[in-house]
Amino acid sequence: MKQPAGSVYYEFRIRGVLGDTLLGAFPGLHVEVQEGDTVLAGALPDQSALHGVLAQIGQLGLELLVVQGSHS
Repeated sequence: MKQPAGSVYYEFRIRGVLGDTLLGAFPGLHVEVQEGDTVLAGALPDQSALHGVLAQIGQLGLELLVVQGSHS
């Protein structure tokens, strides 16, 4: 998948399998279930977008296990 210039690809691993309602809070991120946890992944344009996703995870009371970012 090609990323926009300057963006960073992130993966957020969240404990448990999220339902459709909770997943609706993360538009634009790809969803995959791995070993009973939910992995949200996608390119974010800047740190503000990253902080927005992290804030949303916190506001929903989700348990964040891992965040990984990589430049292409």
